[in-house]
Amino acid sequence: MTENLSIEQRGLRESATFDRTTIAAIQRAAETGIYDIRGWGAKRKLPHFDDLLFLGASMSRYPLEGYRERCDTDVWLGTRNAKYPLHLSTPVTIAGMSFGALSAGAKEALGRGASEVGTSTTTGDGGMTPEERGQSKHLVYQYLPSRYGMNPDDLRKADAIEVVLGQGAKPGGGGMLLGQKISERVAAMRTLPEGIDQRSACRHPDWTGPDDLAIKINELREITDWEKPIYVKVGASRTYYDVKLAVHSGADVVVVDGMQGGTAATQEVFIEHVGIPTLAAIPQAVQALQELGVHREVQLIVSGGIRNGADVAKAMALGADAVAIGTAALIALGDNDPRYANEYEAIGSAAGYYDDFQDGRDPAGISTQDPELSARFDPVLGGKRLANFLRVMTMEAQTIARACGKAHLQHLEPEDLVAISIEAAAMARVPLAGTGWIPGSGL
Repeated sequence: MTENLSIEQRGLRESATFDRTTIAAIQRAAETGIYDIRGWGAKRKLPHFDDLLFLGASMSRYPLEGYRERCDTDVWLGTRNAKYPLHLSTPVTIAGMSFGALSAGAKEALGRGASEVGTSTTTGDGGMTPEERGQSKHLVYQYLPSRYGMNPDDLRKADAIEVVLGQGAKPGGGGMLLGQKISERVAAMRTLPEGIDQRSACRHPDWTGPDDLAIKINELREITDWEKPIYVKVGASRTYYDVKLAVHSGADVVVVDGMQGGTAATQEVFIEHVGIPTLAAIPQAVQALQELGVHREVQLIVSGGIRNGADVAKAMALGADAVAIGTAALIALGDNDPRYANEYEAIGSAAGYYDDFQDGRDPAGISTQDPELSARFDPVLGGKRLANFLRVMTMEAQTIARACGKAHLQHLEPEDLVAISIEAAAMARVPLAGTGWIPGSGL
C-alpha cells in the first residue's frame, strides 16, 4: 500500500528546478492569468551580513571596557550643503513607508519610537500626515515620482528631503497601492479616486538624467532656503555609477537600498529577480564616494535586510555612515505577532509568514486602512516597542565596536571583518576567514 509510505519511502525525489513552490506558482499563474503581487522583500537565500564575522580584540588588538570607556554612536547627516544637518543619537534610522501602505497609527508610532531614541523617520509615498509630523523630532520627506501628496509647505516642515529614484525590492519599477487600501483619507491626500488601484510611475516626470536632477535638487534647496539636507535614494543595481551621478547632482546623503529591502506591494518577479544584494552594493557605493574624495563628506545610508546590531556594525564597517530599517521596524511595532495567529490563519497566512501587505487585512492593524483593524493598534505602545528595539540594536552594535577596540561606531572598518563564504568575501571585499584571500582582488 504505497499511500501509507512516506515520500522518501516511495522513492520520490523533489526537483531542484521545479520544486513545490515553483510548481505552485506555475499552477496559480495558469489558473488566474495574473502575476503574483506581495509585500516584504526577497525570500531567496542571498549572501548577507550573516556571512561576515568580526575579528574581536585579543592580543594584537586592545578592546574597550564597556562600563568605563566610551563608544559613541551619534552621526551627522547632510553636512555637505545643508544649513541644518541632522544630528542623530544612533545611526539606525527608519526607512520610508507610506501612509496608505501603513495605517495612520503605525506612522505615528514610527515617529514616536524614532524620536524617543533620537533618530529620524521617513514619510514614504503619499505625503505627510499630522500624526507623523507631530510625533517625529526628525522627519525626512520623500519626494517620489508619483508626487502624491507633495506640496511645498510640507517640504518646508520636513527636516530633510529624500529624492527617491529607486527602491531595493523593485529598482526600475514603480510602486503599487491596491484599491482596498485607497480609503477616503488616502484618496484625498493623493488626489485619487477612492477604492481604485494606484500604480506609481517608475521614474520622475520632470527629468531624464543627472543634469536634470541637479536642477531639481537646486529647486528643492531654494524652496527650503538651503536649510534641509537633500538625500538621493537608489535601488541597488548599477550602484557604483548611480552613486557617482547622485554626488555629481548635488546630493548631501546617498541612500542605497539592497534587494533584501521590503516593499508594501510589487510583483514577485521583481522582488526575487531584480537588483543586487545589500552586501554587494555597499563596497561599490563606498568605492564611488572614495574615488570622488567625498566619503564621509557625503554620507551613505544603507538599507535592505537590516535586522540587528550585528548587521548595523557590519554595514558601518564596510563604510556606511548609517542604516535604515523598514521590515524590522514593522515587526517591532507588532506585525506578524503570534497573538494574532488564528486570524492570520483565517486569511490564509500564518504569524511570521504574513506578507500580503497589499491586501489591507493585517490583523495587527499596521499595514491596513480598515478602521476596525486599525483601531486595534496602539501607537503609544507601538512606539515604545520600536524604541526598545532601536536601543537594543544600537547597544549590540556598540558592544561589537568595543570588542574591536573602537571608540565610535564609525571607526569600524573592513579590516575588522572576514567572510565565511567565497561569495560574501568577493562581494564585501574582505578576506575569506583564515586566509588573506579576497576573491577577485588578485591577492
